[in-house]
Amino acid sequence: MGDAPAPLAGDPSRTVPGGLPAAPAPNAPAPAPQPGEPVRDGARDALGALRSEVAKAVVGQDAVVTGLVIALLCKGHVLLEGVPGVAKTLLVRTLAATLALDFKRVQFTPDLMPGDVTGSLVYDAKTSEFAFREGPIFTNLLLADEINRTPPKTQAALLEAMEERQVSADGAPMKLPEPFVVIATQNPIEYEGTYQLPEAQLDRFLLKLTVPLPPREQEIAVLERHALGFDPKDLSHIRQVASAADLAAGQAEVAKLHVAPEVLGYVVDLARATRMSPSLQLGVSPRGATALLAAARAWAWLSGRSYVTPDDVKALAKPTLRHRVQLRPEAELEGATPDGLLDGVLASVPVPR
Repeated sequence: MGDAPAPLAGDPSRTVPGGLPAAPAPNAPAPAPQPGEPVRDGARDALGALRSEVAKAVVGQDAVVTGLVIALLCKGHVLLEGVPGVAKTLLVRTLAATLALDFKRVQFTPDLMPGDVTGSLVYDAKTSEFAFREGPIFTNLLLADEINRTPPKTQAALLEAMEERQVSADGAPMKLPEPFVVIATQNPIEYEGTYQLPEAQLDRFLLKLTVPLPPREQEIAVLERHALGFDPKDLSHIRQVASAADLAAGQAEVAKLHVAPEVLGYVVDLARATRMSPSLQLGVSPRGATALLAAARAWAWLSGRSYVTPDDVKALAKPTLRHRVQLRPEAELEGATPDGLLDGVLASVPVPR
């Protein structure tokens, strides 16, 4: 039960900054599905091919792409944290193109109102009636750029729609499209004039992924692409390599994965260990444990297995839990970080074998 995950792309021991391993290399790029084509048995290969296709526009960031695919498989939302200029928007736009999903971006500002995101009732002079005009939230992939720059009222409207997957207009619920995933970004170094997300709202995000600055070799590759005329606004060279049908097939397969009682106990033990840590004033809730299990199952399926191992849980622990724990002020003064404390928890909790 402690079997190691399937070999990763490149070095089997390699992990990518951000605390998430790169996804296993696909067997071969899948051809773009045709309209009306039945779902293939190779949904895993199709979704695995997303990485190589996204790499045509974004250098590196394999770990972030893997995390976004896991979120899509779990129907969860993602919080991306990184400094400006590391291609967060380009990454999400490219991912949407590889899946042929509808994509919209909202720049969150202090004057943004809830109706600007969810939609509002508009008076139609021709019919003398009010009609609902859909907001940008009616899409498959919504990029909520700098979510911490908008007031709590607008944040709450977005997060309510994320949880309920619907918005209400004049008392009538309106379903959001399927799939529906919110990818929110925030700048980790600039907090002046921002509205920090409360812990209860952070808990609505399945994963928190860090988008690191590229190493020297990858940054040179970025400049080489631009020197050769690469235009980040033109994604015409990006192919559709998977579809919403592949995604639905993957979600169905993930739901079938076997989880041994020992693995369930391991997830619970990790969550309980965070609640007992003297450096944390808020540990992982049962919802966080459920999220960790869901993410581990998706990662196990991407790795080509029909069961979940403790190593799958360990691989997804930091991306799933880092935003669900809150440090005590004295621990912050001592330089402690959520990732560092989670490393300690992972080292202290016995791994079932």
